[in-house]
Amino acid sequence: MNPLRFDTAKPTDLIAIGRLCIDLNANETNRPMEETMTFTKYVGGSPANIAIGVARLGKKAGFIGRVADDQMGRFIRNYLNKNQIDISNVVTDQSGAVTGLAFTEIKSPTDCSILMYRDNVADLKLESKDVSEEYIKNSKALLISGTALAKSPSREAIFVALDYARKHDVVVFFDIDYRPYTWTSPEETAVYYNLAAEKCDVIIGTREEFDIMECFDHNPNRDDTVTAKKWFDYHAKLVVIKHGKDGSAGYTKDGKIYPGTIFPAKVLKTFGAGDSYASALIYGLMQGWSVDKAMEFGSASASIVISSHSCSDAMPTVEQIKSYMEKCKNGEIVTI
Repeated sequence: MNPLRFDTAKPTDLIAIGRLCIDLNANETNRPMEETMTFTKYVGGSPANIAIGVARLGKKAGFIGRVADDQMGRFIRNYLNKNQIDISNVVTDQSGAVTGLAFTEIKSPTDCSILMYRDNVADLKLESKDVSEEYIKNSKALLISGTALAKSPSREAIFVALDYARKHDVVVFFDIDYRPYTWTSPEETAVYYNLAAEKCDVIIGTREEFDIMECFDHNPNRDDTVTAKKWFDYHAKLVVIKHGKDGSAGYTKDGKIYPGTIFPAKVLKTFGAGDSYASALIYGLMQGWSVDKAMEFGSASASIVISSHSCSDAMPTVEQIKSYMEKCKNGEIVTI
């Protein structure tokens, strides 16, 4: 079963809004960052990665955001354009803001970390006036992520986008994307995450991210069913809770639970899995697939990306995911 309905008359499949930044991934792996000497540059940011992933899967994607008026900002614009993502609503910020940077550390396939530089970044300068009602009206779906809610004026711009989406029957996906260093307190995070989630049709996050949202709720056992049920009193039709290597589970309003599939992977790093999972899940749901089939597709995509050096560059095509799934079923892919 698929609880979502997309307006096929709308020309754009998905618009993402929020963080556009640069990932600098360590070239020397299996060592701490202080011993790493070289990095490779990629476009990053959860909504950017998801938009790129959706575009690689053949969907028409667009983006609403701000980039710095610098070399990195131009790199981001050019990369999105090359990946056939509409950038007509990506504004070049003129305030002197900079492009956010994320340096990654790959100590081992399971021990990775990210060092973020997020002071005075252009993506958090997004203003309400940057959000076009007509642009959102003509899209089947809108993707928001939690980082954009961390500061004003970006925070207000996200809520404007949500209001336009609700007004025009646009399906809203919320990737929680919790980054503690951009928030003042857990309470502030919970307030704005909850206000946003109330307006969303699909909410995707890790168990730990949902815990952040529940700091005012009573769920001492961290029960996924309790977590999901809360959102069905609002707009949510699907809640997906991820448990890392232990897989994921999808919950629908009719009380059904869909356990996620786990695929083996030759893991290089841990980051990027969530974005690739989300992009392929969204693709599957937009294709009209059942929840469990879409989740399976998302899991296979995640395994491909964590086996690769990059996140955005590694986003797979439909054919690559299907081939990977077939190889896994034939025992050709093994874990390390």
